[in-house]
Amino acid sequence: MARLLVAAVLLSLAAAAASSPANNAAASSELIRRSCRATQYPSVCVESLSTYRSSPPPRSPTELARAALAVSVDRARAASSYVGRVCGGPKARAGPVRDCLENMADSVGHLRDAAEEMGGGMGRAGSPAFKWHLSNVQTWCSAALTDENTCLDGLSRGVDASTRSAIRGKVVEVAQVTSNALALVNRVGPGY
Repeated sequence: MARLLVAAVLLSLAAAAASSPANNAAASSELIRRSCRATQYPSVCVESLSTYRSSPPPRSPTELARAALAVSVDRARAASSYVGRVCGGPKARAGPVRDCLENMADSVGHLRDAAEEMGGGMGRAGSPAFKWHLSNVQTWCSAALTDENTCLDGLSRGVDASTRSAIRGKVVEVAQVTSNALALVNRVGPGY
């Protein structure tokens, strides 16, 4: 009986050690590195998700996709605000800049919708409900990417070079994390 009690205590301690914050962080870092290899911008993926603070850290492809969407929402909001600040006043009312601001606002909305959908009850992986929710997330991510690229395309006309360069850097960064988020969303589900 004493041996059984000692064995139970040792197993309990081993389980506690395995789920320690250090082990969770190491497992999360490995998941991020491994998963980011499947994205178009792996170094951006690793950097953005490694610095993203979530509690607990992502431990599954679904949690990682949620984190990637949260990063995309945050970066899209920041880029949208930046475009508004850089192009405030009369410039913001000009056609290409106004269109870019509208596209970035749409991108933020699509990414927010995708993040909310991933955060809700999607159902059991592989079920019709799960597939429907996942399809919604993929559609919204794709729409956000389209909005970001449309913003960039519109800036090629009628915007001075310094303004275009300032905006382009921020919007390209958002497009890269959004592309990565979509790639990670695509890896959610049966078989991953």
